[in-house]
Amino acid sequence: MNKNYYAIIMAGGVGSRFWPVSKESFPKQFHDMLGTGQTLLQKTASRLEGLIPKENILILTNERYCDLVLEQLPQINKNQIIAEPAMRNTAPCILMASLKIHKQNPEAVMVVAPSDHWIEDESAFISNLQSAFDFSEKSDVLMTLGIQPTFANTGYGYIEYDKSNNNAEKKVLQFREKPNYETAKGFLEQGNFLWNGGIFIWSTASVLKAFETHQPKLYTLFADGLNDYNTDSEAAFVLENYKNAENISVDYAIMEPSENVYVIPATFDWNDLGTWGSLYDKISETPTENAVVNARLLAENSSGNMVKTDTNKIVVLEGLDDFIVVEEKEILLIFPKSKEQDIKQLRERVKQKFGDQHI
Repeated sequence: MNKNYYAIIMAGGVGSRFWPVSKESFPKQFHDMLGTGQTLLQKTASRLEGLIPKENILILTNERYCDLVLEQLPQINKNQIIAEPAMRNTAPCILMASLKIHKQNPEAVMVVAPSDHWIEDESAFISNLQSAFDFSEKSDVLMTLGIQPTFANTGYGYIEYDKSNNNAEKKVLQFREKPNYETAKGFLEQGNFLWNGGIFIWSTASVLKAFETHQPKLYTLFADGLNDYNTDSEAAFVLENYKNAENISVDYAIMEPSENVYVIPATFDWNDLGTWGSLYDKISETPTENAVVNARLLAENSSGNMVKTDTNKIVVLEGLDDFIVVEEKEILLIFPKSKEQDIKQLRERVKQKFGDQHI
């Protein structure tokens, strides 16, 4: 394998829209959400190991999840975990990881990959990733893998690219915020819009140059720790300085203001598994089918439900359509799928009424 290839797996989120399975103490990336025998984090690491040396895969997570990471990924060591002492969105942690990697290997190219995506055609993913690495090695670019839209989704940001040439790598014209339905339909009709899946590829030299140009204050904050990275003094530097970083996403920080951004339209299937509805869409083969994980289901006059329980639990439904039915230890959630975006707020109401241990 190419020793210059690196990966950063983003595994610090809480996944609040997957409550009650995903909790602050045990977020969704550490769960086997589809009942496959592997957690989402394990699947992500395994997928990347098809191209990247195991020792070059770093895990970005909150400090409270370090033990969970080591438990689920025994092939890595604790020096491959970058623990955030505070929640500061994606730009600060990606910048810090890029500085660490660049110090170790100035020739490095890297991919930033979320830990909660579901990709079945892993060979197509590796092929697209290899193409992005090849392009990033020879050019000063920031790259992303854009997801081919299958419908007018209003829950994702979009990437508009220049369709004037037939190159595999497309020049990004602009990033577009989550649209309303009519705008999303227009994007699909134009044919040069992709979903922003949050998968980024670049050389460490290129991404550090972008941070220095567009986020000089943030860059200086973390570049001041260059002598500490990959040494015993790194933890003390991070603890003292990380809390001072701006809370900003990598999209806003460098991708949107940069002129050298390119996208490869993905050839692999993709699901971001952001909500119970997205899990339903992944599992169910028809809109009226009930999607089931772990449970044994008897459904009478019931369709379109997402059902997940402890292993082999018998669930009986009568006259229930388009609901989320999820059991997780002491919690049972029965909630309309049409209101799944409200689960994050519902979780907070449960916290207020019953205490922190339930969220």
